[in-house]
Amino acid sequence: MSTKSSGGSPRSDLPAAASTGGYTPPEKENGGGRKMTRRQFLARGAATAVGAGLLAGGYAWQGEPNWLEITRRELPLKDLPSAFAGTRLVHFSDVHLGFNKDAHDLARLTRHIKEEKPDLICFTGDIVDSYAEDLTDSVSILAELEAPLGKYAILGNHDYKNTELLTRLLNESGFRVLRNQSYLIRQGGAVVAVAGLDDMLHGKPDPEAAIQGIPEGTFTVLMMHEPDYADTAEGYPFHLQLSGHSHGGQIRLPLLGAPFTPYGSQKYINGLYYTENKAMPVYVNRGFGETMMPLRFMCRPELTVLTLRRG
Repeated sequence: MSTKSSGGSPRSDLPAAASTGGYTPPEKENGGGRKMTRRQFLARGAATAVGAGLLAGGYAWQGEPNWLEITRRELPLKDLPSAFAGTRLVHFSDVHLGFNKDAHDLARLTRHIKEEKPDLICFTGDIVDSYAEDLTDSVSILAELEAPLGKYAILGNHDYKNTELLTRLLNESGFRVLRNQSYLIRQGGAVVAVAGLDDMLHGKPDPEAAIQGIPEGTFTVLMMHEPDYADTAEGYPFHLQLSGHSHGGQIRLPLLGAPFTPYGSQKYINGLYYTENKAMPVYVNRGFGETMMPLRFMCRPELTVLTLRRG
């Protein structure tokens, strides 16, 4: 490592030959510091880039995936019955148990859900990453969740390796699994419906079957894993679609956004949208877990709390 000379005159501890002309002091810039060579400049630049990469990599791996964001917003809905105005709907998605999340992580999520005191809980698919058995240790954790208007779930594209076991485990935890089905909720003399469709990629979504038994004009919340299906769903009497699947891109870049999102979430990616023809609201939750890569960057896991209003 080089050291700066403390003065302009030759050092007294140098050999005589150096003090009489064999030693040439280093060149100085106007500010008094040594001039940086091109090699030093490149080396320092590389070190800075590597350091930034390591910091960002550690954050994306150990930091952001564990930094839950709770999104709270009021959602005006013109056809919502007044008896349901003020309903607190908690929406979560894409837990992906068995990849980068386990029962301990899900317990942390459920604590946050309970703190929100939900009236209605909707889970929009991919409870596991691959195997239904990965849900076994979490059944009792999900069973702790309470909501007076019910707990509802659908399957995502990762949930199809053993749908029978997965459905049974979700039912044991108190969730009603809707596969091209609906359920009527009554309160204060009014009724709303919650409908759920099969996954678009590995199932057979059937909106006609899902709306059977729903009285005409009933306000209906649709749960569909892939958000881009909204452009089809708006042709049916649904009033709000809740989706996941996208993970918000999982990795987002400044100015560019998400460079990659999976098929089925390339139009509706993150947050609240309205469809083009019917202006049906579509909320896309970024999910709680990760898949493919145990990383998130500029795309924190999300728990959504929607307060439904008339408007």
